[in-house]
Amino acid sequence: MHIMEKDLKVGIVGFGLRAGLWRHAHKPGQGSEVTIVCDTSERGRADAAERIPSARITADLEELLGSGIDAVLVLTPDNQHAAVAVRTLRAGIATFCEKPLDVTIEAADLILQTAYDTGTRLYVGHNMRHMPVVVQMRKLIEEGRIGEVKAIWCRHFVGHGGDYYFKDWHSERKNVTSLLLQKGAHDIDVIHWLAKGYTQRVSAVGDLAVYGSVTTRSDNSGKRMGDWYSLANWPPSEQQDLAATIDIEDISMMNMVLDNGVLASYQQCHFTPDYWRNYTIIGTKGRIENFGDGPGDKIKVWTTRTSGFAEPDDVIEIQDGGGGHGGADPNLIAEFLRFAAEGGRTQTSPIAARQAVAAGVLAAESLRGNGSAREVPAVPADLMGYFNAGQPAKSPELAL
Repeated sequence: MHIMEKDLKVGIVGFGLRAGLWRHAHKPGQGSEVTIVCDTSERGRADAAERIPSARITADLEELLGSGIDAVLVLTPDNQHAAVAVRTLRAGIATFCEKPLDVTIEAADLILQTAYDTGTRLYVGHNMRHMPVVVQMRKLIEEGRIGEVKAIWCRHFVGHGGDYYFKDWHSERKNVTSLLLQKGAHDIDVIHWLAKGYTQRVSAVGDLAVYGSVTTRSDNSGKRMGDWYSLANWPPSEQQDLAATIDIEDISMMNMVLDNGVLASYQQCHFTPDYWRNYTIIGTKGRIENFGDGPGDKIKVWTTRTSGFAEPDDVIEIQDGGGGHGGADPNLIAEFLRFAAEGGRTQTSPIAARQAVAAGVLAAESLRGNGSAREVPAVPADLMGYFNAGQPAKSPELAL
């Protein structure tokens, strides 16, 4: 392993559900060390103190901003991303913002504009761009195995939906806008990446079909998901201790027209018995479909015409990788830390992160209206050029 002469000093804001990323950033003597953690909750601060005893713990963001850190992981609830990231970017601290970028288009655009204006490096945590199933499917596309991509369908069976999203802050629109955005931002981004285009027009339908009628409610504010998660929480209609307020959908379906003509659809259900994503990518010479999305599962490729169902022409095993999400999480943090230190191009993209937010926001608007299509507002040309160029360093004159 390459040992840097000097460890990057890393801060963390928000020590909650995604706090496990600290393990990949806290490697004293190997390139990076978490030196300070900021969390407004007593539990978050206590958890951080227990896991990273050497780090300074604070509830004051100003203390973190003035602590001399080189990089920061913003892991707060989604609707606080811009509130924090704008300040870390203005402080000149290379910023990792967990996905989604934020829960409104305006907030997402504010983050991009701030990174552009300050020249501070911005990275968004779309870890699925490092997941083996996605990387391997993209490689098949790049190799031309199925010709030119024309359609992508994604079915997302969120078997843990009742435990993950309907018992805490995720259950309210004010915090997440919708689960098409909060949860779907991953898949929308993957669809964009595989299709090499961004959503231009979107429409959707959805409903709170199951969890809205569950009468057992609770204030879970002092708890974490690990306190209530269990495969025994089944069937969905018999879930216990759901959040007092639920105003998001538990089943949603969106259709997308991309700017390069590719057609895509994304279906998300939070009360399935199984939990995985199924992608179908159809090109001019064949199609790809994954069966399971974890290590050892299969990607199947059809490239021969048949008169009915046929076994695939090729089967690729999904690779393994340690450290969360098939190895995606350690790769994600390693890429961010390299980017924070050296700059350069990255596999994730702030523009793509904004476009995933925009598609999710407008899909929610469509499904809560009459299902009619919504047009995605364009990213300003100067921002598009800057981020597509890999956030090149600005001269002192331009930074003024």
